[in-house]
Amino acid sequence: MDWAGWAVFGLVATAALTAVMTSAQLAGLSRMDLPLLLGTAVSEDPDRARVAGFFLHLGFGQLFALGYAAFFALLGRATWWLGGLLGLLHVAVALLVLLPLLPGLHPRMASHRAGPDSSAVLEPPGLLALNYGVQTPTVTVLAHVVYGVVLGLLLGAG
Repeated sequence: MDWAGWAVFGLVATAALTAVMTSAQLAGLSRMDLPLLLGTAVSEDPDRARVAGFFLHLGFGQLFALGYAAFFALLGRATWWLGGLLGLLHVAVALLVLLPLLPGLHPRMASHRAGPDSSAVLEPPGLLALNYGVQTPTVTVLAHVVYGVVLGLLLGAG
């Protein structure tokens, strides 16, 4: 296992995931804007929020990359297909656990229980993030599988 390379490989994998998500958003396949979603938790200004959210996303990508590296080390090998399977587990947790928790944690996100007097600026993701478009779950799954495949390839090569 290339423990020295996990940080660089984590950045590469996070960049690949972000490229898939951003491309899908620009193509109109999803309205989920991860930098804005994360950044508005720390800033009200949308432009500053996107910058903060970008760096938060990179940081989370690094933490997940460390988890992937530890998983591969426990198995004693890293392959593209193991990375892809781990990406499926990762996205299942993201879509079924992390995103549904956001309305309870995010200071600028409405919840399903928020009434008309809510001052929230973001809508809640909803089940599987479907509030951000019907293709959002598919795009999100693809992006996380790409993330896992990239990490499996790079960590397996080291």
